[in-house]
Amino acid sequence: MLKTLAYIAAVIVVVVAGILVYAATRPDMFRVQRTATIKAPPEKIFALINDLRSWSQWSPYEKKDPAMKRTYSGAASGKGAVYEWDGDNNVGKGRMEITEATPPGKILLKLDFIKPFEGHNTAEFTMEPRSDGTVVTWAMYGPASLMMRVMGLFMNMDNMIGNDFAAGLANLKAAAEK
Repeated sequence: MLKTLAYIAAVIVVVVAGILVYAATRPDMFRVQRTATIKAPPEKIFALINDLRSWSQWSPYEKKDPAMKRTYSGAASGKGAVYEWDGDNNVGKGRMEITEATPPGKILLKLDFIKPFEGHNTAEFTMEPRSDGTVVTWAMYGPASLMMRVMGLFMNMDNMIGNDFAAGLANLKAAAEK
C-alpha cells in the first residue's frame, strides 16, 4: 500500500514538474488584439475611447458587473486620465491610466490589475482611416508570468480576452455609428 502511494506521489510530482517546465518554455510576453471597421471618422471614435467616462457606452466590462464601483481622477480625458474599478469576480479590481493620446489615431493605457490576479499590461487603441470607415484595433500586451503561462496551457487566453475585445469593438461601432 505504501509503495502504491509513493508511486502515485512520484507520478504526480513528475507530471507537475513537466507542466511547469513546459510552461517555462512558452513565450514570456503575450499580445491579444481584435480589429473592426467602423463607419465613422477616427475623431469620433477617438473621443469615445479618450474620455474614460464614455467607456460605459461600449466597454464589455461595464456590463459584466453593473454594481461595480468606479472612480475617475486626473485629467478629464486624454493623457493623465485615470479610471479605477472594484467589482465582483467577473471584473476584479484595477486601475488604468491614459499614458499617450495622439489624436485621432492612437491611445495607450497603463493597465494594472489587482484582483483576482495581479498583472501590469498595456492596452492600445489604433484608428486608421480607410475609404469605407476607420479600422480600429484594440490590443493588450505585457509580460506573461509563469502562472499565466501555466493557465494558458489549460485555457485559451486569446479567445477569452479576444471575445471581450470583439464585443467591445461591436459596442464601440454601434456607439460611433449613431
